Amino acid sequence: MSFSPKYTITPKINKALVEIERVRGFLDAVKLKGDWIADMQEKALILESHHSTHIEGTALSLEQAKNILEGKKVKGVSRNDEKELLNYKKAMDFISRYLGKGDPINDGTVRELHKILVKGVRGENADPGNYRKIQNYVVNSRTREVVYTPPAPLEVPHLMREFTEWMNKAKDTSPIIVAGIAQFQFVHVHPFIDGNGRTARLLSTLILYKTGYDFKRLFTISEYYDKDRPAYYQAIQSVRNNSMDMTAWLEYFVDGLRSQMVEIQAKGEQLIKQDGQLQKIKKIGLNKRQEKAIKRLIIKGTLSVNEYQSVASCIRRTAQRDLGELVGRKVIKIVAKSPTDPTKHYVLL
Repeated sequence: MSFSPKYTITPKINKALVEIERVRGFLDAVKLKGDWIADMQEKALILESHHSTHIEGTALSLEQAKNILEGKKVKGVSRNDEKELLNYKKAMDFISRYLGKGDPINDGTVRELHKILVKGVRGENADPGNYRKIQNYVVNSRTREVVYTPPAPLEVPHLMREFTEWMNKAKDTSPIIVAGIAQFQFVHVHPFIDGNGRTARLLSTLILYKTGYDFKRLFTISEYYDKDRPAYYQAIQSVRNNSMDMTAWLEYFVDGLRSQMVEIQAKGEQLIKQDGQLQKIKKIGLNKRQEKAIKRLIIKGTLSVNEYQSVASCIRRTAQRDLGELVGRKVIKIVAKSPTDPTKHYVLL
């Protein structure tokens, strides 16, 4: 019997889909500068990579993840955690190649995603890119209780074949709904020994990217899941508790994406405002170093001499001279960072 998901499009799902489409329209229409977008995309990639691997047990902080993904050496972290994070970024880069492409998602695509994710991680016992040949289990990480037993290994190839065929034929279904169904069905089949959760979330993102719902690659759905993991696991388990009806899971999935869209629109509107500020300041005449630093200042709110040096790639004396010039021209002013930290900082006037 072919794969045929069971679900109902409820008013809650409909409302979320309408809001998502509205933000999609906003992002298509708004004119955001390429460098602002690139900055937001970089931050989104860091957040998505960190939170998706964090769900699966990596112990990295967000700051550590950011430094690792920026190519910095971070002491005192697990090399496996570091590798998993870097692998996830590579997998995100892989699915970015599918932006707007109509190529079908086939067995090879899924296997390649998994291979990128688990290669070289934890002894490679996850058999990268190959469907499992043994029975696996989903275990509560706290109690070690088995909460779900996936299908037998002999069933996996044909279940995955039926599933990928359905994904490519579901042309009359909203890509958002297809992405949600795909994410659940993948973790339900649990086709690999390990790495199924990460692969499922990437597969869902891949479907959105392919169908024009990439939202400029600014959403970080794993952040939503990681903030309340019990709710995430409960939403997945709700399908099995309700005779494989996916409605409750889909309500959770689309609401998570909707909340991300609301945040993205707010960030987009803030960027428009920030760019307006920058253009206004640039009219007085800035050198390239000052322009970079003012942009950073607009985003962060404050700027130190050390930060100016880092952003502008200059020596301290040059940074101090540039900042003094901006103070004299009444672009910025000097403030103490806080009552307990008298370090000199600069803010916009």
